[in-house]
Formats: sequence, C-alpha cells, structure tokens
Amino acid sequence: MISMKQRILDHLLKFGTITTWEAIRDYGCTRISEYIRQLRADGHLIINVTEKGTNRYGEKTNWVRYTLERKEK
Repeated sequence: MISMKQRILDHLLKFGTITTWEAIRDYGCTRISEYIRQLRADGHLIINVTEKGTNRYGEKTNWVRYTLERKEK
C-alpha cells in the first residue's frame, strides 16, 4: 500500500508542483502541509509560491503552490 506522503512526492516528481486543491481533488489529501513538512525533513527542497486569483464569488484570494526544486546533475 502506497502512503499519502509517497503519493505527494510522486506527484511532485512527475509534475513539479502541487496545490492544496490538487491534493484534495486528486488524492483526497486534506493534510498536504504535513506531508510537505515530512518531505522537507527527508531532505527534499520544496518551496512555497504564493499565487493570487479570484474565487467562485469573484473575491480576491491567495493560495500556495508547493514547488519541488530539483537538484542539478
């Protein structure tokens, strides 16, 4: 059985980024910040990028996109 932490890491390795909404929608993960914390503790360099937009009501809002920084070979 694959852990949620591994699912989030696999997503980051495949796509490079993930948001809270993507984690909920794609994996049913409501604790992404905890898995990001664990991945950082494991040595992965993941940065927060704040994005801005509007919600379904036309109100301004912000969210975080977690971005995996890949090590150069």
